[in-house]
Amino acid sequence: MTTNVLLITPPFTQLNTPYPATAYLKGFLNLKNISSRQVDLGIEVITAIFCKQGLVDLFAEINAKNKTYSENAERMISLCTDYINTVDAVIGFLQGNNPTLAHSIAQDGFLPEASRFSQLEDLDWAFGSMGLQDKAKHLATLYIEDIADLITECVDEHFGFSRYAERLGRSTNSFDELHNSLQDEFSYIDRVLIEKLTDYIAQIKPQLVAISIPFPGNLYSAFRCGHWIKKYHPQISVTMGGGYVNTELRSLSDTRVFEYTDYLTLDDGESPLEFLLAYLDGSRDLCQLRRTYCLIENKVTYFSNKNEKDYSQSETGTPDYSDLPLNSYISILETVNPMHRLWSDGRWNKLTMAHGCYWAKCTFCDVSLDYIKDYHPVNAKLLCDRIEEVIEQTGDTGFHFVDEAAPPALMRDLALEILRRKLCVTWWTNIRFEKSFTSELCLLLKASGCIAVSGGLEVASDRLLELIKKGVTVSQVANVCRNFTESGIMVHAYLMYGFPTQTDQETIDSLEMVRQLFEVGVIQSGFWHQFAMTAHSPVGMTPEKFCVKKINNDVGQFANNDIIHIDDTGADHDAYSFGLKKSLFNYMHGVNFDLPLRDWFDIDVPNTTIDKQYIENQITHINEVSFIKPKAKIIWLGNLPSFSEKENLKNIQIYEYQELVFHDKTGGFSLQVSHEQGLWVIDILRLTSVSSENSMTFDTVKAHYEAAGLEDFELFWYNTVFSELRDYGLLVLP
Repeated sequence: MTTNVLLITPPFTQLNTPYPATAYLKGFLNLKNISSRQVDLGIEVITAIFCKQGLVDLFAEINAKNKTYSENAERMISLCTDYINTVDAVIGFLQGNNPTLAHSIAQDGFLPEASRFSQLEDLDWAFGSMGLQDKAKHLATLYIEDIADLITECVDEHFGFSRYAERLGRSTNSFDELHNSLQDEFSYIDRVLIEKLTDYIAQIKPQLVAISIPFPGNLYSAFRCGHWIKKYHPQISVTMGGGYVNTELRSLSDTRVFEYTDYLTLDDGESPLEFLLAYLDGSRDLCQLRRTYCLIENKVTYFSNKNEKDYSQSETGTPDYSDLPLNSYISILETVNPMHRLWSDGRWNKLTMAHGCYWAKCTFCDVSLDYIKDYHPVNAKLLCDRIEEVIEQTGDTGFHFVDEAAPPALMRDLALEILRRKLCVTWWTNIRFEKSFTSELCLLLKASGCIAVSGGLEVASDRLLELIKKGVTVSQVANVCRNFTESGIMVHAYLMYGFPTQTDQETIDSLEMVRQLFEVGVIQSGFWHQFAMTAHSPVGMTPEKFCVKKINNDVGQFANNDIIHIDDTGADHDAYSFGLKKSLFNYMHGVNFDLPLRDWFDIDVPNTTIDKQYIENQITHINEVSFIKPKAKIIWLGNLPSFSEKENLKNIQIYEYQELVFHDKTGGFSLQVSHEQGLWVIDILRLTSVSSENSMTFDTVKAHYEAAGLEDFELFWYNTVFSELRDYGLLVLP
């Protein structure tokens, strides 16, 4: 029996691109011949509000309250006609339509302006000289953020584009506050949400509604949807899963949660969803559910069914975005952080190279949970098959690989496969800053379309990196970042402060390391976040090993993840928060590197103990290893050369040689070699070409040289000819 499933992403995650969970599940259900539809209620609600009729209704709602608002809100209310008359054009522009509107938006007087526009003077400095499209996109972003502020003040205090009611969803042992909020009358946003949900339920008539809850900001609206379905369509089963459920609700015992859903599933959703559908169809018993909570005789009951296997990443199918309104997503330009801009500007197809993390040792991370510890990669050919399928579905060639940490070897193989298939794609992902990322591997990744990587430097202190078990040093990170940057790939560093036992001195020294990394130009983007102790990390599970004490030892009936703790040995980490972030804001824009570190803080801080040229010295004094491993892959990225026979008269003797002329996209170069060596070079470049199916290693290249009757391979390899070839695209890959 075919079961109709409605897959829902509740408000709000991102404006510019769909969260991929439902697309992943739909791709899996396609393999099982189970019909499904997916709906992103976040973008549905946003486009219903941010349109002409939506603003007519919004201002009517505000005026009906007959209240006194702030001066900013009163200004916007008085300009309601201007907002109503411009909103469709602005949203259309942010959706990628009518780019010529940028000329009007960028001029004074087209957009009504409220409090967000007061930031313009500072932001002009921060953004620098923007192009017309970027400037218009930024002004349009301020415009819709003004309207969002109006909504928050006047009709729904919880509203936020990506953090709707996030405070209510943050880790709390008790369900009381969220449960009580859900008993209130519908807010303005709730009414828009439920109206959209009503339409889809009537249209699709699903047997099962599966709601993904990736973040705390999705929890409130997910429960709103579930409660409404259970009340008005009790014949429809409701299940919930996703990142929030997987991390926060693993010890759930509060029965009230099941007033909003019938089931909760943990970890990878494919097999739990398949088994749940089989149970609803009558082909499985209740006790055969997989990693699923439900309510039995008024008691929260968990069915693990550990004996059933999960699907590997290669068995889950290609994510299916086909029934999402991809043209409705809104690209905004709200932040000066270049990596964060990738999150909010442009639509990205989401794929995964490997499930889990191949490292899985970091002591702050949820390494005990399946989404980290259960590592299995997808081979490069299958990944490229999926890339081509998704391009066919969506028409978009931009990909964000949402890995915990993409494996370097798989990135290499993926890049080679992309180049072999001559795919024109743009992609970025998350990595570990490990030494496998040589300069030549980075050049290969760039050639395949990689534009950016993000990775965890965390606390830029070798002692703390060892305590974290990060597996890297600051020096290693600096050199890997140099390799990426010199290849033209942007680098974003996740930065952490407040790790257990981190002292005031280490905090300032870490900031100095970060300052130098920006000053020498090897990273372009970064973000500081304060350490949070979680229940499923080594720190959370064994806090005594890290000299911290838990405050909230009791396991609550609802969410249990964030752990409040005391670090008696460390600094007052809260006191450093503003100064760290303010200094980083400046460093990202290449200014105030000479400002003493103490000037960023309103507290007394120690002087740094780090030498002012530490990072520069680590990068400058690299010992380049000339020895190449026999099994190193040899890849030629360039075109084959043209050649001609030449003669040269020297000391009344004629020397014959061959001139090889190479052309690339930006120029070219020529080489002069003997006739025999020239023929061999052309042949070996053909064999090592990225489009070739041959797999040539350093050993096989050497054997090929000697088989041609040539002598002194090492002398030839390390001479001028191959030095130039390596500058122009001959890669030696680990």
